[in-house]
Formats: sequence, structure tokens, C-alpha cells
Amino acid sequence: MATSVNRPAAPTTVSPAARRPVDYVWAITRISIGWIFLWAFLDKTFGWGFATPANRAWISGGSPTTGFLKGTGENALGGFFSSLAGQPWVDWLFMGGLLGVGLALVLGVGTRIAAVAGSLMLVLMWAAELPLDTNPFMDDHIIYSIVLIGLALAGAGTTLGLGNLPIVRRTPWLK
Repeated sequence: MATSVNRPAAPTTVSPAARRPVDYVWAITRISIGWIFLWAFLDKTFGWGFATPANRAWISGGSPTTGFLKGTGENALGGFFSSLAGQPWVDWLFMGGLLGVGLALVLGVGTRIAAVAGSLMLVLMWAAELPLDTNPFMDDHIIYSIVLIGLALAGAGTTLGLGNLPIVRRTPWLK
């Protein structure tokens, strides 16, 4: 005969007092990487002169993918990536990805989706640069991808983010 064990229900929210220091480290990492994606979107859109001059801004008719992808021509997959440079659909996907991943990470909502989408974007950028100049295979794109996966697995959206909102807790794809 089977016996049942009454276990206490898992808490639906974590009180700030119950958080561990590592939760805050993951949250700050999430917000920081989110800002990197969001800043890339803003600078490429408005050409604030950090990585993108005003005359090459997306709102001024510039292509946010042309500079990077045209520079891949001599690389292993350069022909493929160069052919994508300046394509409007590539620009829109890239910019939408930067904005979506950046906002999701900064806000702490959709962290799992942001981790997958951000990792895909980063791995594609890594592949466009092959072969690497300074290391046989490892660079910051791979490191950021690993960290994004860690953010998703750690549930980093619940600390210093909106991941504890009832709608997020009830909707798995928003976690």
C-alpha cells in the first residue's frame, strides 16, 4: 500500500531576507549583460558616437549589420556572413534581438528566452569571426553565452527584477 507524504508547498516568492549573496551577483550580472545588449541597440539606432557615428545610425539610413558583417569576408565563413550584410531583414532581426534580449535581461522577465536568443546571436557573431586571432576557439562571445545560460538556470530574473510578478510565475515562457 502506498503512503503519501505531506510536504510543505514550495514558496511562490522569495523574500528579500531569504536571498543569498549569489542571487544578487547573478542579478547584477543579468542587468549588466542586458545593458550591453540594450546599449548596442541604442547606439546603433541613434548613432551616439560610441561605436556608431551619427551618419551611420539606423534612423539615418545606416545598416547596423554592414560594418561587422562586411569585415568578415576573409574569415572561414566570411562569404556567407558578408552576403547577409545590409539585408533589411537581417538588420531588423539583429536590432529586434538586441532590444528584446536587452530589455528582458534588464527587467528580469523572459530571462530563459533571452538566454537562448542572446546565445544564438553571440554564437553567430563568434562564427562570423572564425578563425579567431587570439585563441583557437574561446572568446567573449562564448563566455557571454555561457553566462546567459547560467542566468537562466539560476532564475536570475527574480532578484532585482520583475521575475516574481504573479503573471511571470504563472506563465512559464515569461520566466
